[in-house]
Order: sequence, then structure tokens, then C-alpha cells
Amino acid sequence: MNVIRFTDLIAQGRVAGQRVFIRADLNVPQDDAGNITEDTRIRASLPAIRMALDAGAAVMVTSHLGRPTEGEFKPEDSLAPVATRLAELLGRPVPLIANWVDGVTVAPGAVVLLENCRLNKGEKKSNEALAQKMAALCDIFVHDAFGTAHRAEASTYGIAQFAPVACAGPLLAAEIDAITKALANPKRPLVAIVAGSKVSTKLSILQALAAKVDGLIVGGGIANTFLLAQGLPIGKSLAEPDLVGEARAVIAAMQARGAAVPIPTDVVTAKTFAADAPATTQAVADVAADDLILDIGPQTAAVLAAQLQAAGTIVWNGPVGVFEFEAFSHGTEAIARAIASSSAFSIAGGGDTLAAIAKYGIEGDVGYISTGGGAFLEILEGKTLPAFEILAQRAAG
Repeated sequence: MNVIRFTDLIAQGRVAGQRVFIRADLNVPQDDAGNITEDTRIRASLPAIRMALDAGAAVMVTSHLGRPTEGEFKPEDSLAPVATRLAELLGRPVPLIANWVDGVTVAPGAVVLLENCRLNKGEKKSNEALAQKMAALCDIFVHDAFGTAHRAEASTYGIAQFAPVACAGPLLAAEIDAITKALANPKRPLVAIVAGSKVSTKLSILQALAAKVDGLIVGGGIANTFLLAQGLPIGKSLAEPDLVGEARAVIAAMQARGAAVPIPTDVVTAKTFAADAPATTQAVADVAADDLILDIGPQTAAVLAAQLQAAGTIVWNGPVGVFEFEAFSHGTEAIARAIASSSAFSIAGGGDTLAAIAKYGIEGDVGYISTGGGAFLEILEGKTLPAFEILAQRAAG
């Protein structure tokens, strides 16, 4: 995908003295007192901000935080805690500016944080007048918030239409490169892991991937629906019987291409959904009417691990069992360790997936960890994200 990159503008000497507007993703979790509990997204935004400052730009940064009501400021919606943390990390003052749409004063070499962009009326629907006002604030717009790339909002899409220059920041550019490597030009075999509680939430992803991948590993409640589709017992496990036909269609689509959806042969079950429930490993054919399938068994895990070891590219979205419960975490751990030790290029995304990566300490062994949940899923569906679309349009002139 051809987009203008912020790094290219800096290399060309086009940033010094310019007003640079960075749309970052600083939507961090907070406790009830407003304290930031986890600052990964703030840290991830630092390279773009430092690049702009080092190049001598006058830097404006904004982000959304939570789900505020447009036009109604509440203290809990303020980016004030983010400004404090950003100042600590940058080692310089980061003033927080409210009511910034009609004008911002910032000197070259300085940075300001613009209050929660979702407080502006018209943000979510990308109101054209609002977008033009935002664009008028800057000489260069830098989109560096992949987590919002699937939304066409004023601060992500509208401003990119009207800013003199619109480009991808280092985070967004890295996402584009990783996604292109994994899906557009993959080294084969390409294996995808799609897991979660419901087929219905990921049916379009399964259908899209069935046309591309060489192996499609399903897990969690999704796998239970595929077991049903194969006429296998699942007891009282979470499944969607009304989507058995769709599951069979995905299997058929894969088979038609000489590819496969490996179905678990053994599983780990319990009688109740609880962390301390006694776990039983058994063949799928032996699952009883009152059993809950909560993980894949060791035989299945070994087969899948071997498939991942032999892959050229791996796309991972979702744990294959209830990994939060120790007794039902071994399948997901086996998958995680197989990905970590595989020579394949791997890309992983989604909140539960990132939690599993953190739990097993394999962050350094995954090729690329995507920062965007919804955006990552829409990419897997084969959709063109609004942010990518407008930046490509602007690059094409």
C-alpha cells in the first residue's frame, strides 16, 4: 500500500518549523480515581512525537479517551492524566489545551496535548466543517492510531482529507507493513488461528480467510460449532447450532483448495465453568451430555503445534481455550509456545490474544503484535480501513 510516511518527510527535511498534528491512540485504562493503570499505548506513541520534536516541528497531539458524549465535558473524560504521564516520559512540559478547534498556539520544538477529540461535536460522523477546522491547525497531519483506523472520524479521516499533507506515523506504517507481509504477500504455508466464543462474531473473518489460508485453526466456542458440523458430541458446551451450515461451508471451501480446518480429536472438559472445576482429558467422541469443553487436549495441541512449526506465516486471533483458568490453559500455552519457536513470520492481534502473549512472556518472539482490536479484525475480514484508504488517496495526489 502506497502512503506518505512521516519518516520520509523527516528524511526529506520537510518537517522543521512545520505545525504537525499527530492523532495518537492514548486511550489507556484508568482506575476509579483516574490513575492510569497501564501505559503501553502512551509509550507506543512516543516515537512519532519525539521524531517531530527532534525535527523542529511545532507539535500537537490528540486522542480519544473512553466514550464521552460529544459537546459535554466531564472530568473523567479529560486527558489530564495522560498529559502528566506524557510529560514524565518525554521529560518536558506537555500543556493540555481545551477548546482547541478554533486555534492552537505552539512554538517549534514544543508539544501540546489537545483535549479528548471525541468531545468535539461532529467527531464521530466526521463532520466536514469540523474536519476542515482541524486541518487548518496544521501543515502536516500524522495518523499514528491504528486502533482507530477502522473508523472514519473527523480526527482520523476528515482531517486527512483536508490537511496540506497527510501521512502515516511510525506505528501505523508498521501495521501496514506487517499486515501486507502476512496477508498480501505471505510466505506459505499461511496458517490462521481464529478463536473466540462465537462463530457469529467472526463468521465473515472465517469466510474471508478460507479463501486465502492453507490452514485454518479454530478454537474456543467457535471450535465447538465446527465439532457439531462434523457430527461430533459437545455436551453442554457453548456453541451456535444454527450456524452449523456456515461452518460446513467454510470447511468445504478450504477442502476445495486442498486446505484444511483441523478438528480437535481430544479435549479437556469439566462439569462446571469454574477455575477450580476438575478437568478431564478425553477423546471428542467420548464427550458426555453434561460436559463442557473448555480447552483442546494434548494430542490436538501437539498436532497444531507441528502445523505451526512448519508454517511460513501465522496470523493469530484468539486463545483456543479458557486460558484464564490454569487447568484449561495448556492448549493456548502450547499454541503460544509453538508460534514463539516457529521460524514463520507471525502477526497477532486482539485483546485476549495480547493477554495470552503477556501471560506466556513471548512478546519478543512474535513477529508483530497489532495494537488495534477492531481494526485488526476488519483487516482479517478483507476490508479496506478508512484510514488506509484516505492516506493512499492523498499519496496518489
